[in-house]
Amino acid sequence: MIELIDVNKAYGTGNRALRDINITIKDGEFVFIMGRSGSGKTTLLRLLIKEEEPTSGEVFVNDIRLQSMSRRHIPRYRRTIGIVFQDFRLLKDRNVFENVAFAQRITGVPLRTIRESVPEMLKLVGLSAKYKAMPQHLSGGEQQRVAIARALINRPEVLLADEPTGNLDHQNALEIMKLLADINQMGTTVVVVTHSQELVEQMGGRVITMDRGKVISDEIQQPGLHKK
Repeated sequence: MIELIDVNKAYGTGNRALRDINITIKDGEFVFIMGRSGSGKTTLLRLLIKEEEPTSGEVFVNDIRLQSMSRRHIPRYRRTIGIVFQDFRLLKDRNVFENVAFAQRITGVPLRTIRESVPEMLKLVGLSAKYKAMPQHLSGGEQQRVAIARALINRPEVLLADEPTGNLDHQNALEIMKLLADINQMGTTVVVVTHSQELVEQMGGRVITMDRGKVISDEIQQPGLHKK
C-alpha cells in the first residue's frame, strides 16, 4: 500500500510544490495521477522513489515509512519497486536481453535464474523475437516495452511510471497503457503519472488530478477504451 499523510514539499525559493497531500493507494490498484506541468505530480513520484524528502507529513510504501529509512538502505528499497521513465533509460551498448538482465545482475541473481526469467519477461511484453536487438534498432514503443520488462524483472509489488507514453505516438501509447493494465491484472500495483487526458479517458479507472500542488479531484472514470 502507498500512503501519503498531510504531505507538503517546499523548496528554498519559497515554491510549494505539494500542499497538504493525502492519498491512499491500495495493493493491486491502477491509478492515474493527472495534471499540467508544474502541478506537483512528478514531485510526488520523486517522494515515492526517495529522490526527494517531504518538508512535512509522512510517506509510506509497502508499510515502510520512507523518512525513517537510512541512506544506505535506499538502493535496496528502490529494487523493490519498478520504475519506468519517459526517456526509457536503456543501456545503449547492450542488447535487449542484457538490458533486462542488468537489473538482476546488480542484485547478484544467479546466471541460471537470469537465463530463465529474462525470456519469460520478454514474452510478457511481446519482445521474445527481439532479444538480440540493440536499443537504437527498436521503435520507441519497443524501447518502452524493454524498460517495462526491466522494471518488472525483480517482481516488484509496485510499478511507478512517469509519463511512460510521453515520447510515443497515440497508437504505441495506447498499446503501452494496455500492457500496464495487463500487468496490473496480474496483481502489481500500478501508478501512472501522465498529462494525456485522451489516454486516461480511454482507459478509465481511478484518476487523481493535481493542480498547483494540491489534489483537486480523486474519482473513478468509466473507460472508453472498448468503445473505440
